[in-house]
Amino acid sequence: MSTLYLVGTPIGNLEDMTFRAVRIMQEVDIIACEDTRVTGKLTHHYNIKTPLKSYHEHNKDRMTEVLVAMLKEGKSIALVSDAGLPLISDPGYELVNAVRDVGLTVITVPGPNAALTALMTSGLSSYSFLFNGFLPRKESEKYAKLNELMQQPHSILLYESPYRIKDTLMTIAKVDAERKVALARELTKRYEQVVTAPVNDLLTRLENDIPLKGEFVIVIDGQYEVKNVEQWWDALTINDHVNHYIAEGQSSKDAIKQVSVDRNMKKRDVYNSFHIQD
Repeated sequence: MSTLYLVGTPIGNLEDMTFRAVRIMQEVDIIACEDTRVTGKLTHHYNIKTPLKSYHEHNKDRMTEVLVAMLKEGKSIALVSDAGLPLISDPGYELVNAVRDVGLTVITVPGPNAALTALMTSGLSSYSFLFNGFLPRKESEKYAKLNELMQQPHSILLYESPYRIKDTLMTIAKVDAERKVALARELTKRYEQVVTAPVNDLLTRLENDIPLKGEFVIVIDGQYEVKNVEQWWDALTINDHVNHYIAEGQSSKDAIKQVSVDRNMKKRDVYNSFHIQD
């Protein structure tokens, strides 16, 4: 019977491939993957001869129809990502829904996951956690999202590139400079590194003790008790607060929006304070 298999693959060390995953990838008719070059290294290592087809963010709409048609013809397909579990911060749920809509079978073949691997080794609480994948790139939106997440009594799991890790740690420090954070890089590989410390300490160790190489997982300790955290802008008036963001290059509209988020105020009230003079 034709089946869509969701197959977990190694996040670094190729020896983390399961016997079942190898067998399924050998038995299916097609392996749908993000990058055929990346998955090709894995299939070559395990002598898997199954043809590869690209399935990624930019072609998922067209390829979902193609793959569903193949399944309806009686073929079976394995969906994999470049590393770890498919669908986790990667496209694929649309394909799962489309396959189920036509009455065909979806089976999961579990495997490694970078976020959970980092949480396991971080030393931070693992009883409850929130996974948020990648943060917004725009600074004001990133700050707003982190400010929201870091008020929660759960560990926060994030992905970040080596090119943005420093900026993201600086934004975390704006929310709470003393919050304990774990940085995990090169997980399961030869130079695996997991460092847990207050975020300000991590910032001083970047580039020297912590090379900016490899994809990062960030684990942020939850806020488990209510506390009054002193904010950098507490001594500023609302107008000075807005002008601070304008001086950084934001438009007055964006600066007012950010101040409303910082101070948990209505945007209209910040606008009126800034624009209406006595």
